[in-house]
This record gives sequence, structure tokens and C-alpha cells, in this order.
Amino acid sequence: MLRITGATRIMIDSQTERTGDLTTSDGVVVDGAIGGERLDATGCVVTPGLVNAHHHLLQSAFRTLPGTRGVEMSVWLPTMAAAYARAGVDDDLAHAAAAVGVAEGLLSGVTTVADHHLTWPTGADTVAIASATAEAAASLGGRLAFVRGAARDDPQEVAASVVAIVDALMPTSRGGVSDDGMLQLAVGPAGVHSDGKETFDVFAELAHRFGLRRRTQANEQVDVRVAQEQYAGARPLDLLERWGWLAPDVTLAHLCEVTDEEIARLARSGVTATHAPGCDLPMGWGIAPVAKLRAAGIRVGLGTSGGGSNDAGHLLADARLAMQVAPLVGPPLAAREVLGMASEESAAGLGRAELGHLRIGAAADLCVWDVSGVADAGVADPVAGLLWANPGRRPRHVVVAGELVVRDYELVHADERALVATLAKRLARVA
Repeated sequence: MLRITGATRIMIDSQTERTGDLTTSDGVVVDGAIGGERLDATGCVVTPGLVNAHHHLLQSAFRTLPGTRGVEMSVWLPTMAAAYARAGVDDDLAHAAAAVGVAEGLLSGVTTVADHHLTWPTGADTVAIASATAEAAASLGGRLAFVRGAARDDPQEVAASVVAIVDALMPTSRGGVSDDGMLQLAVGPAGVHSDGKETFDVFAELAHRFGLRRRTQANEQVDVRVAQEQYAGARPLDLLERWGWLAPDVTLAHLCEVTDEEIARLARSGVTATHAPGCDLPMGWGIAPVAKLRAAGIRVGLGTSGGGSNDAGHLLADARLAMQVAPLVGPPLAAREVLGMASEESAAGLGRAELGHLRIGAAADLCVWDVSGVADAGVADPVAGLLWANPGRRPRHVVVAGELVVRDYELVHADERALVATLAKRLARVA
């Protein structure tokens, strides 16, 4: 049992706040219990744990590569692929990169991360890579949604790989979520710019067989162009609709270039979406019209995407960016809306109703943010101030499933510097 006491404000969800204490027991939020460890939150705002709905953890090993900033995706993709080939993607690299990425997330308030893993070299041990990623997250105490992705991979090899990963990591799970809720499996191709109907069909069949969520990327500007060139003028959402990928179990990342008619079509289909401004904006790949999507009834989460396009995995900083760029493509977004996107809305895209809020019975995932320092001086609204003030803000404490994983700004289960050294040593093999 853990009791958080004395908070300036507790954000239960994007609509509900209160002051006072919050108690967790057996990994969930409970009502009015006493006893257990006390965590002083005086001068702090408590929020639900953040949910990074779209990441590529492997790319944490490939940040700020020359030739990858502000370039067309047709240039970016082969540049990244060459870096992966030089490094040699294996389970050691997957573990080291995932450990850094998950740790970075925890230290900035991300309690759940969805990792869309797209890089599978020919002959690679896909089970070992998936297992290494899962082990890295587990060792740090973070929740992981591992998405077995594909980018121009052989569809039948993909099918065999998904079956093997499910057998290895989820032999008794229901709906692709482990019994303790710490690991989830999902599937999905990179997008229509790289994968054809057969690959989408294979993933759809596997998702149905194992009860897995489906995820893909759509409507960054290059995605639209490639689709129109390769499919006689069709747009990505036309193809996804024909192939059965506009459905309630599907989440679409990016959605930068969408028409009003497409937004209405998405809303009717029941899909969820993920906004990734920290990737799309600096790369020049577009800006999703989030306010329009939300006004149509589409649930929009928030993701950082990977280190190859967004060199940071700081979801709160990207939430701030989402507010800043929203007026460029529509109405402004309020801080609480965006905090809700970074928590409960992201969780909705994973089908995880227990995550992203602090209502009674919710998973006890939360962040304690100190708002008593100079960066918050003069702030009238401490919840809005979480985003508008102090762009590099980190939480003092982070709790996952009722257990402290960050205490006083430090990881509980690992030495941050050791994680950095391990990744550096692995990359030095091919430097």
C-alpha cells in the first residue's frame, strides 16, 4: 500500500481534480484506505502516469544522425536503414536501446510506452529481439506495449514470427495483455508507403486469432504521395478502408494530411489516432489537425515517435508542443485536453481502460510533479503550468502498478549512467 499525501492538486482525469491524499493498494487506486508507505507530495501536482502511444525504442540508439534532420522521408528511410545495418540489429542492441528509451520515459513521467518495432534484419531472431525489449522494460518497472511491426518484410515470415512471439511472451494471455498488465502485444505494418495488402491481411488475421490490437502509420505527407503514385491516385485511408483497417481495434499514428471528408470517415469507423508533433513538425512532415479530429469524436492520443526523428522521448515536452502548434491548423487546445491525450486518450488506443486516469479501481500509475520551484513562480493554474511552464520538467516521483520506479528524480531499479554506458559500449563495436 502506498499513500500520496498533501498534494496541491490531484488530477484524477482531464475533467476531475481534487486536493488531499491518494491511496493505492495491490496495484490499483483505492478509496479511503490508511496505512502503508507514505509519500509526501506537499507542493506537488499528482497526475496519472503518461502513456506514450507511439515510439520506436530502437531509435534511441540512433539520435541526431547526420543527414536525418529536416529531410524528405525518401532520404530519411535509407539513411536510417544504413545506420541499422552498420550497427547490426540484434537482441543485445534491442535491449540496450529499449532500456535507455524506457528509462528516459520513466524519468519524464511515461509509465506505459507503445514500441512499434519495425526493423527486423534478414535472419534475425525475432523472438530474442522482442524478448529483450520486454525484459528491458520489465527490469525498470515500466509497462510496455510491444508492437510487432513490419516494413517491407515477407508476409509469411511475419506470420511465423508473430506466432512465435505470442507463444514465447504471451502463452496464456487474453487479448494480448499479460496477467499483471505490464506487457501487451500488438501488430501492424509501417504503413501503405512500405507494405502491401498481403502484409496488412496477414496482420489482420493474426490480430483476430490472438485478440491483438492493430496499429499502423498513415497520412504523413510522404505517405500520401507514395500511395497516390503506387495505387493510381488512391490516398492512404482509401487503401486502409479497402483492406479492412478502418476499424475500432485500429490506431493510426500521425494523420497529418487529412481532409474533412476523411476525418468524418475516420470518426464513423471508430479508429483511434496518435498525434506525434515532436516528430512530424521538425521533420516537415505535416501537423495533424487534432482539434478537428477530436471535434469529430475521434480519440487522439500522443506519442513521441522514435529518436531517429524526435531526438527526445519526453512526452510532456511534446504535449506542450502540441498546444503550441495547434493554432496553426485549427482551434487551440487547452492544457487539460492535451494532458488527457497524453494519458487516458493514449490508453484508449491500446484498449486499456484501466490506464491513464486515477479513478477508483484504476491502475496505480501516477506522477508527482514538484511545482514549488522558481519555474512555477507566478503560475495561477498549477495543472496548466505543468505544460506551459518549465518545458524540460521531470517528475519527482513516478509510481507504476503501485510501486515506486522513480524516487527523487532517480530510477529505483537501475543506474541511469550504467544504462548509457551499456548502450555506448554496444554501439562502439561498430564505430
